[in-house]
Amino acid sequence: MEFFGKQIDSYIYAILVFTFFQVSRVIFRKVMYKLVEKTSNQYDDEILEAIKKPIDFLFIVIGAKIAKLFLILNTDINIILDKIISTGFIIVLFWIFVELLNYFTIHLDKVTNKFGDKISTEVANFLIKSVRLFIIAIGVFSVLQEWGYNISGFLASLGLVGMAFALAAKDTAANLFGSLVIFTDKPFKVGEWIKTPDVEGTIESIGIRSTKVRTFAQAQVTVPNASLANSAILNWSRMGKRRVKMNIGLTYDTKGEVVQKIVADIKAMLKNHKDIDQDTMHIYFSAFGDSSLNIFCYYFTKTTNWGEFMKVREDTYFKIMKIVEQNGSDFAFPTQTLHIENGSDTVE
Repeated sequence: MEFFGKQIDSYIYAILVFTFFQVSRVIFRKVMYKLVEKTSNQYDDEILEAIKKPIDFLFIVIGAKIAKLFLILNTDINIILDKIISTGFIIVLFWIFVELLNYFTIHLDKVTNKFGDKISTEVANFLIKSVRLFIIAIGVFSVLQEWGYNISGFLASLGLVGMAFALAAKDTAANLFGSLVIFTDKPFKVGEWIKTPDVEGTIESIGIRSTKVRTFAQAQVTVPNASLANSAILNWSRMGKRRVKMNIGLTYDTKGEVVQKIVADIKAMLKNHKDIDQDTMHIYFSAFGDSSLNIFCYYFTKTTNWGEFMKVREDTYFKIMKIVEQNGSDFAFPTQTLHIENGSDTVE
């Protein structure tokens, strides 16, 4: 008995073989799930779940490949089916790569933490998207080549287009490389207070092309990453402590022993202050000023938070004022003494 000039037995065998592989697909999946459930780690379960769909499609392609061997087809149809099946194998291969990459993306933080500092979320997403695009592009080129298309000329024209695009978008490319520098060097992160020659404020977001900075006037400034990467960046948020530096001017009628007592009292006050760092502290009678006896004060607060720093500095200022008052001295202000000579008389 024949069907369309072909033996119907070949079609029956082909259908049976294809059906067998579809049943095998279900059995294989259940067996694999049973095996991975017996293991102690969860990674094999997650990997199996990630590649479940491409594996199912692989059984379909293999079934079609073997079923075709039983069919008696003319040359043209046979060539077309071979190309379709080969395309299926290519799709399965690159589909598995993409799914494994997606799985790797989920666990990227865990992997990078084992090798050092945590990788930036932005640079991780950028790299993952680039690799995924690269894999898909190779897969598309492989399919085109399988169907007999000459991709060499296409790649050459694509290279020329890429060069023209790069020249037209050189600023964008510069910002892209600038973002890579920022992501790798990590001179700042979201929430930190920075200062550059162009802007000062708090980092709100770091993108592929630009970084958004919120100034203290609450204006948002968008800075190209190329500009930031080539600028000197002062990161105030990464200070271990915050500095207080000033000169205290006492009046010239203050006795020498009183100046010594004031210096000693200020040192003692700062040494007993719970919010003052004890590693670096310099309190000295430093100069005979034009209108004052100067005491140089140089010390650090333990906190780097701006609001807390202001409170600690204010507290030390009030205590210094009290020390000066308790020692019977006073703060000097700019004065001048004018001498007028009139013959033998001098008037001040």
